[in-house]
Amino acid sequence: MNEPDPLIPPSEPPPALTGHKLIADYCRRLDSSPGVYRMLDSQGAVLYVGKARNLKARVSNYARPSGHSARIARMIRDTASMMFLSTRTETEALLLEQNLIKQLKPRYNVLLRDDKSFPNILVAKSHPFAQIKKHRGAKSEKGDYYGPFASAGAVNRTLNQLQRVFLLRSCTDATFSSRTRPCLLHQIKRCSAPCVGRIELADYQALVADAERFLKGKSTAVQANLATEMAQAAEAMEYERAAALRDRIKALTAVQSVQGINPKSVAEADVIALHIEGGQACVQVFFIRGNQGWGNRDFYPRLGGVESPDEVMEAFLGQFYDGKVPPRMILLSHGIEDMDLMTQLLSDRAGRRVVLGVPQRGEKAELVENALRNARESLSRRMAESAAQHKLLEALADVFDLPTVPRRIEIYDNSHIQGSAPVGGMVVSGPEGWMKNQYRKFNIKGTEITPGDDFGMMREVLTRRFSRLLKDDPDRASEAWPDLLLIDGGAGQVSAVQGILADLGVDDIPIIGVAKGQDRDHGKEEFHRPGKRPYALPMNHPVLYFIQRLRDEAHRWAIGTHRARRTKLAMANPLDEIAGVGTARKRALLSHFGSAKAVARAGLADLQAVEGISDTMARAIHDHFHGQG
Repeated sequence: MNEPDPLIPPSEPPPALTGHKLIADYCRRLDSSPGVYRMLDSQGAVLYVGKARNLKARVSNYARPSGHSARIARMIRDTASMMFLSTRTETEALLLEQNLIKQLKPRYNVLLRDDKSFPNILVAKSHPFAQIKKHRGAKSEKGDYYGPFASAGAVNRTLNQLQRVFLLRSCTDATFSSRTRPCLLHQIKRCSAPCVGRIELADYQALVADAERFLKGKSTAVQANLATEMAQAAEAMEYERAAALRDRIKALTAVQSVQGINPKSVAEADVIALHIEGGQACVQVFFIRGNQGWGNRDFYPRLGGVESPDEVMEAFLGQFYDGKVPPRMILLSHGIEDMDLMTQLLSDRAGRRVVLGVPQRGEKAELVENALRNARESLSRRMAESAAQHKLLEALADVFDLPTVPRRIEIYDNSHIQGSAPVGGMVVSGPEGWMKNQYRKFNIKGTEITPGDDFGMMREVLTRRFSRLLKDDPDRASEAWPDLLLIDGGAGQVSAVQGILADLGVDDIPIIGVAKGQDRDHGKEEFHRPGKRPYALPMNHPVLYFIQRLRDEAHRWAIGTHRARRTKLAMANPLDEIAGVGTARKRALLSHFGSAKAVARAGLADLQAVEGISDTMARAIHDHFHGQG
């Protein structure tokens, strides 16, 4: 796509013009080319990004003084200026629109907030004995990819069953090459142990071929072949082998049963259903590959106002498939205005033809109806949970006399073992519950902090957190600023936090410290606030349970982060610290000497004798461990 040409109005409109009058003034200087327009408020913030087949005709719709929905009328009223970019084609305009929405997050656009990638199953073929594993991210590794799956859990369940059926290895190449006896997976009949020669290469490759046939949807043929082999083994009185084949058939049947949806007429498709209610939307996506259901995921896009279903669906499609390869077919619960244009865009992204449709009858319509029912139920549950959460936030504000009902609560906790591997954790909660994409971990870096000094750790965490906030948003205009801080600790911790924030010039965020009672029983917590006496809530008070959940989640997150760091430190290899020693050289050194400790003790001549280690590199390794150079 060529770089779009900006349409620069020959003269700026008079500054007094706003709203539909300002838009009408712009329209007089626009032409009929396709492009993208942006509406901005008086502060320069982008209110809305839209695309147009004909910029002049599209923008002129906003120039009418009446006849708009409440949302559009409010957006027009707030518009103080506009920007325009022309494109060669409408497809380019659609692509540019979606990129700008994702980048700018305008207030009045539909915005897909969950942008996580989806996991796949990878049959890695860089080694003669192929490895089967979960994969997420760029498809750069040699092998065949199957997916996407709706979640890591769906992949793990499928991998677990596939190991029982096809006995493929899941270990890394390094582990494979170092094994001298079968691992536990072989003992529980989930691996054929190719690492120690328990299966010939040709037989293993046949298992790989069967596994790939199953992942492509040819499970019936695989099951028939296994049944034939079992009968032949039984006839030859190889009863142990026949029993093993019987167990594999049972495992294969279990895989098919947990998949739930296994359509006969749909080999590859995403089924996308939308339900809107009470100003909220839920989009349910079911993944079908190889005539098998590979899970579903629900999304809750942010609406800019009262959008029609076709507007929400079009925005969702453009953002959902940004960076994802679309399947050959996409089944929708609602049509969109520019179906041909979206089809062209997705086909270009996939590099092949993509079919979009709204089925009216048959199995495809049943798939869409099933997805739509799930969308309705998911949105109903979410709205009920949101209502309960909002009541709890209101009660929290009332109990602790907060200036406003908090929309963002940040909860902090530290974790360490006698000062080792110290980490700080931050979790975030709001009107819609846990905001897990906002969780943060802080590896404590301060060398002056005494091991086990919780005050010093908290000072570092909060200083880093709020220094970054002040740098990124000094005007405090974004939603990244918290309305309430919850600290695990008593009066001392609260006083320390208050001082830390005051030093940074932040003195208007409420702070609550949560401390256990004298006997440290759950339910007898005391709450501490700056300048106020400790406060306790009745045992059955809902706010008490709410704060306990917040505190416990922060504790869980901090402990999990600490354990991960401790494990990483325990498994750290001294060779990783040497510049120029990558995977291949590290493998050569460990293979030659047996351990990193032996490498550290080795003399220069011994290091120079290792294959793949040059004299210069040998000296660098020797100097690293012996403090020379």
